[in-house]
Amino acid sequence: MTDYMTITADAPVSRSAAIKLYDEAGFAGMRKAGRLAAEILDALVPHVVPGVSTGELDDIVRRMTIEGGGVPATLGYRGYTHSCCTSINNVICHGIPGDYRLKDGDIINIDVTPVVDGWHGDTSRMFIAGDAPIKARRLIEVTYECLMLGIEQARPGNRIGDIGHAIQRHAERHRYGVVRDFCGHGLGRVFHDSPEVVHLGRPGSGPELKPGMFFTIEPMINIGKPDIRMLDDGWTAVTRDRTLSAQFEHSIGITETGCEIFTKSPTGLDAPPYV
Repeated sequence: MTDYMTITADAPVSRSAAIKLYDEAGFAGMRKAGRLAAEILDALVPHVVPGVSTGELDDIVRRMTIEGGGVPATLGYRGYTHSCCTSINNVICHGIPGDYRLKDGDIINIDVTPVVDGWHGDTSRMFIAGDAPIKARRLIEVTYECLMLGIEQARPGNRIGDIGHAIQRHAERHRYGVVRDFCGHGLGRVFHDSPEVVHLGRPGSGPELKPGMFFTIEPMINIGKPDIRMLDDGWTAVTRDRTLSAQFEHSIGITETGCEIFTKSPTGLDAPPYV
């Protein structure tokens, strides 16, 4: 049986097994954090080009987060020393920024989470450096479609399994693999919270969606099999068969009639091509 708890603006909050239901103050806080997160990814568009280093992109994220009145949630998180994650080609998630310079045709997911007034705006998008092959562009298109099909199922009375099923069905229709080892998560004033939002499943299964729930949907889709391999750095996850992987992520809140996307681009740059 799933437990829920109502959270008011002044209530102390920590991670728990119970799913939190936030009030209008929570929605206002998430809108502000989500807006900054989306603006940061918008600002990266002209910088993701062949020759730029992932460390330089991380510097932009850190500067914009601080200038926007936030702090990067990942900076210092469990020993992580960067302000975003940069996952290139066959890296599924949690790629670490550094000296690597993007090459023509590279695809890269950039994942940012600014914390603004205690609220977490968690989002990621795919970017293309130069001109990527058709198979890479098609993977990106389908992965974005998976995200939006999952979001369509995020409404009161539905269940977590409805979201996962919509994502899995679309990805597997294209013979892509859906990563099982990582999932979406509750968030708000806590970075990672209940519920877990798995990107595959049976319709009608899992916790019921109720107004006030905040969580991410962030499908990771591989051209090949869904299996992963962790690198020795303890963070970076790559495809075991070395095929390409893509991911998109939004933070959303369940409303009385559907859901609100907190991290939607204010300029329409939610998915490439960014023109």
